[in-house]
Amino acid sequence: MSKSIFLLDANVLIEAHKRYYSFDIAPAFWSAAKQNAQVGKILSIDRIQQELNEYADDDHLKTWANTEFSEWFLSTQHDDIFMAYAEVMSWATEQGQFTEGAKAEFAEVADGWLVACAKARNFVVVTHEVYNEQVKNRIPIPNVCRALNVPHINTFEMLRRLNVKLG
Repeated sequence: MSKSIFLLDANVLIEAHKRYYSFDIAPAFWSAAKQNAQVGKILSIDRIQQELNEYADDDHLKTWANTEFSEWFLSTQHDDIFMAYAEVMSWATEQGQFTEGAKAEFAEVADGWLVACAKARNFVVVTHEVYNEQVKNRIPIPNVCRALNVPHINTFEMLRRLNVKLG
């Protein structure tokens, strides 16, 4: 059993819903997410909830996020998270590898806040993004995590660490 607290990226929920754990095929995934949130093992942030509300193209996911999971979207309005966010953004803007467009996009989306919250609170980021040292036109979450010593894993590793069985 893991003692880590896992902080979910929007793509974890969107991809699960759209691809391999849709509500009608794998309701156990959604139950496990909520149950682990209830015992303090899974969280996300307010800005991820905003992304789900703005960009998720399915009302079922939005409804689940806003009713079944809403209390586990942490507010990013805390001094420790602001301080960590400043560090994340400083790192991002100093990287010559990324285009100015990639830096601007990173500043507009929830990714930097997600990493900042994980850094400030010693959480593990859960994302489907992968580290890519060659990328220029976007800033992947794992690149930031690696640079700032923030642990990150994918959904499947999180499920293993939580000892979730879906069947």
